[in-house]
Amino acid sequence: MGEVFALRQAVPDGGGICTAPGCPWWGRYLHCALKQGGQPKVTSPRLPPESQPTTSDETVVAGGTVVLRCKVEDPDDSSLQWSNPAQQTLYFGEKRALRDNRIQLVRSTPNELAISIGNVVLADEGEYTCSIFTMPVRTAKALVTVLGIPQNPQIFGYELPIRETEMAQLTCRSSGSKPAAELRWKKGNKELQGRCWLQEDSNGKTFTVTSRVEFTVTKEDNDVEVTCTVDHESLQNSERSTSQKLQVYCTYRPATAGEGEHPLPLTNPPPLSPQEFLWTKEGSDVPLHPNTNRVLTLPFLNKSDSGTYICMATSTMGRVVVRYNLDINDASPMSSSSGTYHAVIGGVVAVIVFLLLSLLIVLAHYLIRHKGTYLTHEAKGSDDAPDADTAIINAEGGQASGDDKKEYFI
Repeated sequence: MGEVFALRQAVPDGGGICTAPGCPWWGRYLHCALKQGGQPKVTSPRLPPESQPTTSDETVVAGGTVVLRCKVEDPDDSSLQWSNPAQQTLYFGEKRALRDNRIQLVRSTPNELAISIGNVVLADEGEYTCSIFTMPVRTAKALVTVLGIPQNPQIFGYELPIRETEMAQLTCRSSGSKPAAELRWKKGNKELQGRCWLQEDSNGKTFTVTSRVEFTVTKEDNDVEVTCTVDHESLQNSERSTSQKLQVYCTYRPATAGEGEHPLPLTNPPPLSPQEFLWTKEGSDVPLHPNTNRVLTLPFLNKSDSGTYICMATSTMGRVVVRYNLDINDASPMSSSSGTYHAVIGGVVAVIVFLLLSLLIVLAHYLIRHKGTYLTHEAKGSDDAPDADTAIINAEGGQASGDDKKEYFI
């Protein structure tokens, strides 16, 4: 009744806007009317524009930081407050209300309350409310949109080299985007049109985008990269892409070998090189060149080399056999270059033989010098001696014999 009485004093007879000096703060902005019986009646509030808080919607990438700002021109001695979509108070003025270290105070004045939310997750999306506690309470909403970053795209459907003229089917997939990302294809520098479809992820917020492209393979597509790129506003003018290099199995006609020409090439180098080559000569089962070399070299040509040569090339796609006819028309058994080669070989062999003979002579001379005949003279009469000393005494010509010479000094 005290408020009603104050209002009655401030309202002139007949009703109107309360402008008396004793009218409370909210009375200055009320339309008042008197009922029959002299009781005041509040018909509607009239709020000043400068007392309404203002905010702005924000968009942030998941993992980033968003700043929420609330401003008011005339706070009317009231505090500002931020609350989350669950209506939990985050900050009341400069006082923290929710224990979340990701939420920090940026600025707190009578006219502004700004807070930041770091390491934003998808669950932070929603409407945040800024309130000013006047009579009545006035609020403003700020919609926070969190963008989900798409994962790097992956290409499926390519395992082995593709045969020429066959249809290639490649699938590209990227998950975790919000809103759904867009996928685009390129083969070399040429754009390809793919067919796309969406699938909501298990979290109910992000999407998995899939795109499939089909095209006929030609031999010109060998070693060409097919690229799948994901476009999304969260990537901020960057892009994420992945590439798949094509390997095409082509059918090549063997080159025709001229008569007397060597070495013999298998074919022009194919895009998918075989891993093994096997050369044989028609009429013989013994391989001539079993290795990874596609060239068969015949260094010394003669008439016996004429005939049909067969090469079997093997790769992961299979094997192919080609034949070459070689006809030797030159009557000479070998070319001049072959004769020179033989002369060099003969000279080397002669030098080796000379060195071996010299070594044998030196070795024989050495053995002869260290070989001789040694004669021993055994003393006679020593066979029956009981010991060595007696044998020496009894020996013929010994120093203790009876024929020892005697010397006399006069």
